[in-house]
Amino acid sequence: MSLFGGVITITGITFLMFCVFAILAIGYALGRITIKGVSLGSAGVFLVALLFGCLFYDKLEAQTSGYTSSALKIVENIGLILFITSVGFIAGPKFFSNMKKNFTSYVLLGAVIIISGALVAAGCIYIGKLSGETNMEKLSAIMAGLFAGALTSTPAFSAAKASVATPEMEQLVSVGYGIAYIFGVIGVVLFVQVLPKILKVDMEKERAKLVAIENATAKIHSGKFIDLDDFGIAPFAIAALIGILIGMIKIPLSSKGLDGTTFSLTTTGGCLFAALVFGHFGKIGKINLMPSATTLKVLRELGLVFFLAGAGISGGARFIQEFKIEYFVYGMAMTILPMIIGFVFAKYILKIDFLNILGSITGGMTSTPALGTLINVAKTEDVAAAYAATYPIALIAVVLVSQFIIILF
Repeated sequence: MSLFGGVITITGITFLMFCVFAILAIGYALGRITIKGVSLGSAGVFLVALLFGCLFYDKLEAQTSGYTSSALKIVENIGLILFITSVGFIAGPKFFSNMKKNFTSYVLLGAVIIISGALVAAGCIYIGKLSGETNMEKLSAIMAGLFAGALTSTPAFSAAKASVATPEMEQLVSVGYGIAYIFGVIGVVLFVQVLPKILKVDMEKERAKLVAIENATAKIHSGKFIDLDDFGIAPFAIAALIGILIGMIKIPLSSKGLDGTTFSLTTTGGCLFAALVFGHFGKIGKINLMPSATTLKVLRELGLVFFLAGAGISGGARFIQEFKIEYFVYGMAMTILPMIIGFVFAKYILKIDFLNILGSITGGMTSTPALGTLINVAKTEDVAAAYAATYPIALIAVVLVSQFIIILF
């Protein structure tokens, strides 16, 4: 690509990085636009990335000699690791005490959200059958993809693809995932912003209800402990490394053993678990394991927008040619109804505090972008503990359900 009459020529990986940072700049500007107190926030990056992918993916592929997909996957995964590891460290100091107090509630809420989504998916399959669809294998493959996309779950997407019999069916799973993913991201982001306004929630009062904890960072940086580096990058990297290794462990789910369907925490779940443990203990002997609060905030935000940029460009590449309005509506239903059902269940049955409900819903929907938005809306990072508590339950459930949709239908 040539700029300013050929004075500047950008090709290859430089062109890709140029595009990514241009998307970040424009996306943040879009995310700042506020209408009646509601904004896209970081999800603005995803929208710009999606539009870029729709319009310019082929150009990007040509400029990078065909390795765009692999390069974007690296951007996306690095972003995900940075974000989720930061969340784990932030939530760690109060996560286990919170789980001990509310374990049953988090398990139930996570299960209710995923089961609600599964029932909506089953209903959509039934509607499709009534509409004249006779190829149930095709319909179930698309619906499994829609279900994974509506809950923005890459592990569920991968599990669904592994459960179908042919490359053609894998393609249909991908179609469904791509169509539902856009609203799966934006829908939850808007939900955590709009709901407090609809219900006229006193956010200051709700913040006060969250259990105050001792500032772990201040305690550790008291001069009595040894820092591996000034910012805490080294312990952050160690936690991420351990998390990646944990995420690579595969548990067989069928009699075929490791050659058949398996379950794993994936990099996301592994990094979250490792960082939660690091954040909980905070130290080994005299060695400080906690990055500074500033480091965690910067890496959390940087990771989030890299993840959204990579996922958005890749998703946009095939969005237009695969889009069907009925599939988009099905995906919207799979995103919205589980959140509403989950909120009603948490508020009136489990009687959880409002901000913990929203944190749990973002975890139950496995929505990384929505957690970033919720932290900004709530103006406290304590909501990350509820996300971290519900997320593992939802992760396991959504992976299993995505496979059951294909097996049962």
